[in-house]
Amino acid sequence: MAHIPVLLNEVLKYLDPKPNQNFIDCTIGGGGHAFKILARTKPNGKLLGIDLWEEVIRDLRFKIEDQSTQEDLSARPSIKDILCSGLRLDERLILVCDNFANLTGIVKEYNFSPVHGILLDLGLSSDLLEKSGRGFSFQKDEPLDMRLNSEKQILTAEEILNQWPGDKLIEIFKKFGEERFSKLIARKVLESRKKEKIQSTFQLVNLIKSALGGKFHKKSLARIFQALRIAVNNELENLEKALVQAPQILAPGGKIVTISYHSLEDRIVKIFFKKEERLKIITKKPVRPTEEEIKANPRSRSAKLRIAVYE
Repeated sequence: MAHIPVLLNEVLKYLDPKPNQNFIDCTIGGGGHAFKILARTKPNGKLLGIDLWEEVIRDLRFKIEDQSTQEDLSARPSIKDILCSGLRLDERLILVCDNFANLTGIVKEYNFSPVHGILLDLGLSSDLLEKSGRGFSFQKDEPLDMRLNSEKQILTAEEILNQWPGDKLIEIFKKFGEERFSKLIARKVLESRKKEKIQSTFQLVNLIKSALGGKFHKKSLARIFQALRIAVNNELENLEKALVQAPQILAPGGKIVTISYHSLEDRIVKIFFKKEERLKIITKKPVRPTEEEIKANPRSRSAKLRIAVYE
């Protein structure tokens, strides 16, 4: 499935990129937002694209190298416009495989300034999650890994399920998954791991079904898998770290745009925007996708966009 950037028109409207301005895309993914921003910041505007997925950075580099060497770029107008805009795309786009929690360090390392806007699209590519083979989906039988970057991270979902105490399991299932039957599921995990190590996604699926019996609903699988993924990748704490660093990096008048996909992320952004005195909130209520966008891209349904300006 082709990458479809969520709330693209709204991101461009609120970031309002101008020629020669610089932006940071903290989760560049397939580059859908980034390439459109670059097209509007030519001839000399730059973009710092960060992503923890090593596959994302690798694929984008291959994509740029491949299209930079093609004589006929007519089939790829968005990148053609950028390549023909003065500086080549590979000179205007800096790609970094790292965690956006290290935002100030990355900006310092690449001497990237001034920064006129920061985009934090917190969505994870369903296609990438499913083809990674790391156990993100409960629909495939895979090892319980769930690390976004297996080279830079140590903790796995398997380690959590087999080594963490019951109270910690209940805590992450409740806090990160908002699962009402957290205690029942945690109790079953403790019981099951005494008999055999919990190593695969299907083992976990069957364990959850057994724990809930007649109370079982497929949503519980999604909640528990989400909770484990958030815990493994420290997602909420990393978001908080990135938000704190953003005002330190932005030039006066610079903007922060966030797109969240569940209430935990959105709550963190909302609270931070309210308490940070240097930021002026532009969106009192989150901007949601239109019915047309949801129809074209069902994965955008839960998206919430918020924006604030550094004064």
